[in-house]
Amino acid sequence: MAHTPFIPFTRPSFDEATIDAVGEVLRSGWVTSGPKLAEFEAALSDYFGGLPVRCFANGTATMKIALQVAGIGEGDEVITTPISWVATSNVILGVGAKPVFVDIDPVTRNLDLSKVAAAISHKTRAIMPVYLAGLPVDMDKLYDLAQQHQLRVIEDAAQAFGSSWKGQKIGSIGDLVSFSFQANKNLSTVEGGCLVFNNLDEVKLAEKLRLQGVTRQGMDGMDVDVLGGKDNLTDVNAVIGLHQLKQLPQFQAKRTELARHYFASLRQEIQSAGLESLHLELPPENFTDSNWHMFQVVLPLNQLQVDRAQVMTELKGLGIGTGLHYPAITGFSLYTKLGYQVSDTPIAERIGRSILTLPLFPGLNQSDVERICKSLVAILKKHAK
Repeated sequence: MAHTPFIPFTRPSFDEATIDAVGEVLRSGWVTSGPKLAEFEAALSDYFGGLPVRCFANGTATMKIALQVAGIGEGDEVITTPISWVATSNVILGVGAKPVFVDIDPVTRNLDLSKVAAAISHKTRAIMPVYLAGLPVDMDKLYDLAQQHQLRVIEDAAQAFGSSWKGQKIGSIGDLVSFSFQANKNLSTVEGGCLVFNNLDEVKLAEKLRLQGVTRQGMDGMDVDVLGGKDNLTDVNAVIGLHQLKQLPQFQAKRTELARHYFASLRQEIQSAGLESLHLELPPENFTDSNWHMFQVVLPLNQLQVDRAQVMTELKGLGIGTGLHYPAITGFSLYTKLGYQVSDTPIAERIGRSILTLPLFPGLNQSDVERICKSLVAILKKHAK
């Protein structure tokens, strides 16, 4: 009997040229922040239409430093979404500010901009939207709202590298835009991230904040005038990013192709199984703006006799990995102790309890997608009420 290979929910794609380039950096003796980092930042700046870009050790550092350069701290409030990786709100707490969670749109699963105005107070300093699975919010509405209330916008675009809005790249428009290059992202440096700026003074401050607040003058001049951290990106990471950037168009084309096949295959399997009455919620069918970082479905748990964990377990038993992105942040113990309740954002609570990330990465093929869809629908049929 032929062995059925396991399909992980994601897997990074590094070609031999990238691996060789990492070897060259290691042999060069300059492995921390140096010439490759400068080259990568310049390439990213070109990608974003000439805006200044600085790289950091990870996508959490990018958001933390974005908050710091925006002057957000003790006593301030930042409006964000409860459906995100917890780093989004952790960094707000980390600078002494308060996250204010607004419920999500049930279709896009992003921050519901129509509900943001009601959450704005005299303490609100910024809006931090998250582009779940790479799908941006309505950028026109977002920036109109921010301008109307004189708020900064810190875009958590961690998952949105390669996404766009009305033909403009996410990152090439906006205020402060944060990207992650973590291992499962569309462009990966293994760990890393970048911030896109519109203000050169903020660039200079961010450079100090990412490396202990240090500035240098001449051969031996050094000063520290702000409290910085250790958030610089290495040349090893940067050279990976340079090669990933070259491959991004083919990565994006493959992700889009696979996403299209998911829609077709799921609909076909649901029809074949006679499960049209089962309300499996698919992502927005957006092939213009989304980079298809993830393909997520929302399970119809009220129509099933089992929970999400059982569905994930059975898929794993069939050799299919899945992911959980994300439970509502307000349900974590840290946040409930601070007084947050998942019941305050009921749509996010339901989505967070029911969402399931299916495999999607450039190394996947259409037959893999068909196998995943067939397996998922079979499990749903087996456990339907």
